[in-house]
Amino acid sequence: MEMNDMILVSVDDHLCEPPHMFDEHLADRWRDEAPKLLHTDDGNDVWTFNGALIPNVGLNAVAGRPKEEYGIEPTSFEEIRPGCYDIDERIKDMDAGGVLGSMCFPSFPGFAGRLFADHPDKEFAAALIRAYNDWHIHEWCGSYPGRFIPMALPMIWSAEECAAEVRRVAELGCHSMTFTENPVPLGQPSFHDEYWNPFWEALVDCETVLSIHLGSSGQLVITAPDAPMDVMIQMQPMNVSTAASDLLWSTVPRRYPDLRIALSEGGTGWVPYFMDRADKTYDMHHLWTGQDFGDLKPSDVFRRNFLTCFISDPVGVILRNEIGINNICWEMDYPHSDSNWPTAPEELSEVFAGVSDDDINRITHLNAMDWFSYDPFAVFDRADCTVGALRAQAGDHDVSIRSRDTGRHGEAKDVSLQDFVERASQSEE
Repeated sequence: MEMNDMILVSVDDHLCEPPHMFDEHLADRWRDEAPKLLHTDDGNDVWTFNGALIPNVGLNAVAGRPKEEYGIEPTSFEEIRPGCYDIDERIKDMDAGGVLGSMCFPSFPGFAGRLFADHPDKEFAAALIRAYNDWHIHEWCGSYPGRFIPMALPMIWSAEECAAEVRRVAELGCHSMTFTENPVPLGQPSFHDEYWNPFWEALVDCETVLSIHLGSSGQLVITAPDAPMDVMIQMQPMNVSTAASDLLWSTVPRRYPDLRIALSEGGTGWVPYFMDRADKTYDMHHLWTGQDFGDLKPSDVFRRNFLTCFISDPVGVILRNEIGINNICWEMDYPHSDSNWPTAPEELSEVFAGVSDDDINRITHLNAMDWFSYDPFAVFDRADCTVGALRAQAGDHDVSIRSRDTGRHGEAKDVSLQDFVERASQSEE
């Protein structure tokens, strides 16, 4: 397939929430306590909420910046690309990158909304989550129909309230709910507890995907406090593998065979070994552990219930038939530091060398459409959705790499995990 003929839908991008997001969606009674953006004396933009300061961490919004300026220091809206937080500019960036569709995870509330969930007043927390979801569905996604896969935050402190919100947002056309990869660190029952049954039932009834993003529990895979930051960055996909194992060996996918679980930002190359190991574990140990997959193997259940995604994973593409061609989606991760925007089409074209057009279409957009109830072709002619057509539409939109260094971002060199922990704790003071 020629690069310009590809149709790209990313199932894992991110947004930096704009300051006005609660203005039209939160009742007046909550306005004074709602999150607010504060511009600090040292030039950072931080959210203030419930006694905490939540910065826009640099690594979360580095699209368009040179790699030497990546870092974990706080940043301001002036220093990040407008497409991170402005919907009109995001569309321009998507067009220039040749990307038709995008599903955007949250930033300052946490990937599973745990910042809001930690508020002691759960009525207020629920109001915030509903307001966020309404803003995301109506304003972020609704501004450009056909260009986004809407995603909702959960009321993670209550299975019943999670279920109710699944049903509410499904009526608004949203069929993806972000969730933690492990509820236990958040003080909630594990995936092995039937407490979550109402939630699973709502997801199945509404054909809504459980979208699990690594890091959503707040836990990181680390080896030692003084290890280089590179260790944590490389090991991040292991969070997703751990979540996959936890869910696979729970009875949830067997009791709810129509439940769909998407694993975000974890790559795909590890999946064949993961499934082989699961099958071997079952064969050798199920008679004494009590596991019962009936006529199926664990790998069969994984292929039926789980979706994986990659940014640029040559090994995963080579092993695509071992994984399952219907179980793979592409992601761009804009505007995070792993993203390959705006050159994703060029990189994918190399990765897809020798791959059939049918397989490319499955990975780049058809699987996303099937799993997330997303149909851009109901809005646009297919010919207008290709990389080439979108880039032509973008015209001379500037995608050049530009330095935005103000002298604060060059400081974070040879960063250790201890540095990261200390800076994170300081941001909460």
